[in-house]
Amino acid sequence: MQARHLSFVVIAATATGIAVGGCGSSGNTGGTSGDAAAEGGGASGASSGSASGSSGGASTSTSGGPSSSGSSSGSSGGSSSGSSGGSASSSGGGEAGTAHIKNVFVILMENENWSNIYQSAQAPYINGLLTSAQASYATNYFDNPSADHPSEPNYVWLEAATDKFSDDNDTFSCDCDPSATNSTASTAHLATLLTAKGLSWREYAEGITSGTCPIASSGQYACKHVPFIFFRDVVGSPPSATSASCGPHMFAFSDLAGHLTSGNVASYSFITPNLCDDMHGNSGCPGTAEITQGDTWLQNNLPVIMASDAYKNGGAIFITWDESEGGEVPIGMIVISPFAKGHGYSNTLKYFHSSTVRTVQEIFGLTPLLADAANQLDLSDLFSVFP
Repeated sequence: MQARHLSFVVIAATATGIAVGGCGSSGNTGGTSGDAAAEGGGASGASSGSASGSSGGASTSTSGGPSSSGSSSGSSGGSSSGSSGGSASSSGGGEAGTAHIKNVFVILMENENWSNIYQSAQAPYINGLLTSAQASYATNYFDNPSADHPSEPNYVWLEAATDKFSDDNDTFSCDCDPSATNSTASTAHLATLLTAKGLSWREYAEGITSGTCPIASSGQYACKHVPFIFFRDVVGSPPSATSASCGPHMFAFSDLAGHLTSGNVASYSFITPNLCDDMHGNSGCPGTAEITQGDTWLQNNLPVIMASDAYKNGGAIFITWDESEGGEVPIGMIVISPFAKGHGYSNTLKYFHSSTVRTVQEIFGLTPLLADAANQLDLSDLFSVFP
């Protein structure tokens, strides 16, 4: 396994607001109703345990960038060790002492192989980002180890580290909206674990109305790209647009900028661009350059997150794609954080969406490890401070 170190480039980007892509996405309306007080514990986000049990060895950085003094190692399936308030140390980059990741932002793009993105002229912003001081990336990151497609099972996998439940019979493969038959009563997923620990979580999606449960696809908004709404403890049984356990966690993407400015930020935020802005493409989108439109969307919106206190003081952004196209090939994972090894650091360790679930669990001290998360590496090698 190899690690790669690219030349250092400084990216200077500023933004004063969010530019939502002009795809005619319906109804980014609604204010900031349903704030963190309604989310069961507020946005404290303090991690209560540091991870020590990832399968396989971690690749090491080549010379020139910050080195990690604590890459993950150990046997597959090891659970995160739970020392409350454990400190994380760094031998280069990030903050030392008790600093740790407190706020996680997951951004899901659509249907592109890493080979379509890396060094592509269609994605200049992403490729510039890869060499920046706070970005690390994985070149051997795959969707789900069961090779299940299309989109919906991959989004569900990112919430539960599986898409198979005893009461569902894998109907998530239909890419259907939530229903009594296309949902599960399982409580073994991230939102439930976060709520039980008193940590806040939110969905930010283009094309939905804040405070309602978006269980019906419309315009450029697709339900299959919002994983939480396929779990009945969130959406109710049967799923309902007025579910009291769902609405307070659902926000139009246009609300995110104001939340970041005011400091009203959840511990865990899942961000869903619409079908035009996520590289998926759809009827009604402006043109057919899906990769470039998604790249531009990131260029317009990522600096807004990175300029916030929530990011600067313990933030980590994870950017990946839902699934590969034309076979099981890497889709890539980009980590952006003050705690990332950064400066072009990359590795070739094999990861899956289960690795992201495991990483989130270890950051927030959520146990037990969910389904396949217990079998896969976490993403700690991409950080100099973890968790």
